[in-house]
Amino acid sequence: MTNTWTDIQNADFILVMGGNAAEAHPVGFKWAIESKKHKGTKLYVVDPRFNRTASVADFYAPIRAGSDIGFLGAIINWLIENDKIHWEYIRAYTNASFIVKDGYDFHDGLFSGHPEDGEKRTPFYDRDTWFYELDEQGYAKRDMTLQDPRCVFQLMKNHFSRYSLEMMTTLTGTPKEDFLKVAQAIGETCAPNKTMTILYALGWTQHTTGAQNIRTMAMIQLLLGNIGMAGGGVNALRGHSNIQGLSDLGLLSTSLPGYLSLPSEKEHPNLATYLAKQTPKALEAGQLNYWNNTPAFMVSCLKWFFGEHATKENDWGYDWLPKWDKMYDVLQMVELMHQGKMNGCLVQGFNAQGSFPDANYVTEAFSKLKYMVVMDPLKTETASFWENHEDINHHTDPSKIATEVFRLPTPCFAEEEGSIVNSSRWLQWHHPAAEPPVQALPDLDILGELMTRLKDLYRKEGGVSPEPILNCAWNYYDPRAPKPVEMAKENNGMALADITDANGKVIRKKGELLSSFSELRADGSTSCATWIFSGSWTEKGNQMDRRDNTNVGLGNTPNWAWAWPANRRILYNRASCDPSGKPWDPKRVLIEWDGTKWTGIDVADFKADASPESGMNPFIMNEEGVARLFSQRKMVDGPFPEHYEPMESPLGTNPLHPEQVQSPAVRLLEGVKSRFGDKSEFPYVGTTYRLTEHFQFWTKSVKLLMIAQPQQFVEISEELAKEKGIVKGDMVRVSSKRGAVEAVAVVTKRIKPLTVNGQTVHQVGIPLHGGWEKEKTAPKAYLINSLTPFVGDCNTQTPEYKAFLVNIEKV
Repeated sequence: MTNTWTDIQNADFILVMGGNAAEAHPVGFKWAIESKKHKGTKLYVVDPRFNRTASVADFYAPIRAGSDIGFLGAIINWLIENDKIHWEYIRAYTNASFIVKDGYDFHDGLFSGHPEDGEKRTPFYDRDTWFYELDEQGYAKRDMTLQDPRCVFQLMKNHFSRYSLEMMTTLTGTPKEDFLKVAQAIGETCAPNKTMTILYALGWTQHTTGAQNIRTMAMIQLLLGNIGMAGGGVNALRGHSNIQGLSDLGLLSTSLPGYLSLPSEKEHPNLATYLAKQTPKALEAGQLNYWNNTPAFMVSCLKWFFGEHATKENDWGYDWLPKWDKMYDVLQMVELMHQGKMNGCLVQGFNAQGSFPDANYVTEAFSKLKYMVVMDPLKTETASFWENHEDINHHTDPSKIATEVFRLPTPCFAEEEGSIVNSSRWLQWHHPAAEPPVQALPDLDILGELMTRLKDLYRKEGGVSPEPILNCAWNYYDPRAPKPVEMAKENNGMALADITDANGKVIRKKGELLSSFSELRADGSTSCATWIFSGSWTEKGNQMDRRDNTNVGLGNTPNWAWAWPANRRILYNRASCDPSGKPWDPKRVLIEWDGTKWTGIDVADFKADASPESGMNPFIMNEEGVARLFSQRKMVDGPFPEHYEPMESPLGTNPLHPEQVQSPAVRLLEGVKSRFGDKSEFPYVGTTYRLTEHFQFWTKSVKLLMIAQPQQFVEISEELAKEKGIVKGDMVRVSSKRGAVEAVAVVTKRIKPLTVNGQTVHQVGIPLHGGWEKEKTAPKAYLINSLTPFVGDCNTQTPEYKAFLVNIEKV
């Protein structure tokens, strides 16, 4: 979230698209209801299904699953055509005026630099032309009139001009009148005293174009001037309370904590090369260029990894850090298992068998391991994948599976202390509510025991490349059982020597906890696991455990818990003021320039003493100082979003460019290319979603919740039911190229057939909760990911769960 849950109450208009907040986030959704009640805020929903959020909305518009960019691209086109643009904002605070390199082009569904355009230099695109024209000082050239044909605004206008009203409905099936109602409501928020907030979730993320879905809405919010504003922003609703923490702590395959990049084997042979490539150069004079701090963040992280062993002479232990040669995301891991190239797997904190796409392919992969370790409070399908459950997908013969599975029971989150990071980026400390079962060991105890034994084995027996393990700092009171408090302090960071400011004054003594990331140094004098968490546990104590909910204005409660970074509640809040430092809306004052410094109810996302006359721009994380309508080489699949069909398309073509149906840049591995279906055999669009009564794959083991929602079902329209001879309550089989499930049919008006590209498209709604591990008296249930395709987004590697082809038949 750029903003917070509580900030939703400040919006004049709320759009929920790519999510179902009332169903999946019922507690947080109260802020949308509060805004409707007390402010008269309008709530619109765009979704393939009339869902629980739509039931309390002011307006609902249907859409075909997998066509979001077709809809949002048409919004951009409509805003430009109807002059619904916050012009002062985009001139001052976006790269609309930047001149793009000569040679950049887009034609027939391909951006310049595609291998078909020349020699293949990257797996997908050579992105050299996706950049700016630079002057002799290395700064980007600009045209503040926005008239140059190669300025970002003109290129964007031309790119999205193809997304006409007619093309929008051809791609999405959304009726024109519904689209126009949504577009007009969005357009009204281009006024400086109006804001829109967008709430989205996995309905946008889990597509092959997921990252670009989100970017398209970010572009819309920039055109409207809604980023940095109270009641504005682009707000991701996390499906799990700690999914935010997952990415914060670097658990993605090519990340380090704090969104630092894990070094690449090819590109970063040494620390100097890594820092040179990862530390950007300013593209505009006078910009803060915040990632210029990369050396301090990286060296402090290496000191956390390797402690006293990390010295200047050995590049702070850089050579001991793992380097990636390919993406080791969940898709790659399963593929390596399938190829027999992975011996073992430790599964901690999630149900891989129920979460990875194409469950049958995953079963085959797991069956080729030598061992698997599962750390979980419950028995999961991952731990019992090898059993024969005699359903339509798993006719497993355990005698032919050599994988040895170890189950290590752990407490659930309510039985431990620690921190959780929610959607609002709030780190909140929780205390144990109950004692765990006697056999359950905390995750840290298990990992601590594992690490100390590995160190002992390497000391005694040696081995290939022992240094990363032997030199890893493990300075806990009990090395076999680190405590959450110890980990939290490591995340915050500490001084390893006296820290001085620019004037030589000591601001932090050796051994003290840091007060913010501004105290991190690149000379080895600080240690910090996660720079964005610096300030969360200081010499003043545990800031995450604060519970003062005093509202200092606009629902802002700065003394409740702690928000990263720097306890800032609304990101980019400098953009809530005009270039002179005066708030765009006097009723939404987050910060303002008082003549000497930035003051207000939030921590300024800006250099505190940088005057409006300094020329510094609000988007300090970017080397341009402005937000990007054109992504300049940052996205793998294009600098502008573009509609491509899902890997399994109900159309079999792409009306925008039939020669390029799917994106040329998707996460697709060789071993699964035969596991995709087509519309001749699987004519309907399947999409998955959550139910309020269940949480992921956990609560099907809870009797009371199984009573509330006892049985798997699928939703189909009345028209499709009539066509297939299905009535409500019938058992139906939903099948894809990869597997099948059987469930009760719910025949409903909530889903309607859509006319897409001149043909009727039916959609099937499939709740994702299920599996053979469940409450004993519950009916037979299936893993829904038996249906989903093994393909992902090339930027994030997130699998495509939300748009795939199925057939449905009465059992």
